[in-house]
Amino acid sequence: MEKTINVVIWGYGAMGKGIAEMLLDKKGVSIKGICDVNPNYKEKGFLNFLDVNTSHPNIKISDNIDLILKEDNIDVVLLATDSYTKGAFDKIEKVVRKGINVISTAEEMAYPKANEPKLTRKMDELAKENKVTILGTGINPGFIMDLLVVALTGVMKDVKHIEAVRVNSLSPFGPTVMEEQGVGITKDEFDSRLKNNDLAGHVGFKESVSMIADAIGIKLTNFEQQMKPIISNVDRKSKYGEVKAGNLAGIDMTAQGYVGEDVIIDMKHPQQIEPEMEGTHTGDYINIKGNPEVNMSIKPEIDGGLGTIAMCVNMIPHVLNASPGLKTMLDLPVPRAILGDMRDLLH
Repeated sequence: MEKTINVVIWGYGAMGKGIAEMLLDKKGVSIKGICDVNPNYKEKGFLNFLDVNTSHPNIKISDNIDLILKEDNIDVVLLATDSYTKGAFDKIEKVVRKGINVISTAEEMAYPKANEPKLTRKMDELAKENKVTILGTGINPGFIMDLLVVALTGVMKDVKHIEAVRVNSLSPFGPTVMEEQGVGITKDEFDSRLKNNDLAGHVGFKESVSMIADAIGIKLTNFEQQMKPIISNVDRKSKYGEVKAGNLAGIDMTAQGYVGEDVIIDMKHPQQIEPEMEGTHTGDYINIKGNPEVNMSIKPEIDGGLGTIAMCVNMIPHVLNASPGLKTMLDLPVPRAILGDMRDLLH
């Protein structure tokens, strides 16, 4: 049997902790290091922050990634620190130059050429030079509003229009997402930040639209996206976010991919914390017009936090099997739950 798959987690927020918990339940894989700059974590064992029973060594969290990467036999770094390719690039480069594979949760990394074509080429070159693989993935982008859409078109003769809708809860996500989504800010703050282009909202629409278009072979002539506030009528609180009545519970995002004057790809994605408090039911919906017409509904939504964690962990063996280079979810085998020993999937 192959040696144990050795993993490092870089970023120990909500996603990093979730990744650690899931890895502890998997066979054939071991956590070799945890990196995070949070001073509250320094020199503390990573298990101290998890509610688990395990015999795994309680490795100390370090703020020095260079020291961690000096360890022998690290197979992959799961990078859970950024949303944007520019923010993740230097970290990815550092890991790749050590000859170690990378899986990133950064939303733009799901299809980085959509916004960062130069960095995309650079990462692909670096990965090939160092004989490793880079992948960006998650629940969305990475699966629900792009890869799953592409898969559904596989049963169609032709496609006229695609609508992807995700109504979801932000409650599982950490402080970074709360900041990006403006959770808790006033309407005036929203207007000001929107005007100053200082509010991210959902990161990944352009990536998802571009992935779909490239996959089915259409050339987009324009891309647009819009952002509207979701104002709460009641006080709400999640693990990492808090909203007073009258302030933002989240953001309603929409986007369109055009061919000429026609909208070919339509995205709708309202996100907020604790949506059920005001009667909003979550769900994932894909409606594709063409021959034959395809309509999919998943209710409630696929959990965004757990879904992102699972996508990263379940793609580990596929990344290790892949040829060197920068990959997207279009390039690798379909994601699936891994219930057996991860090493059994290695080539």
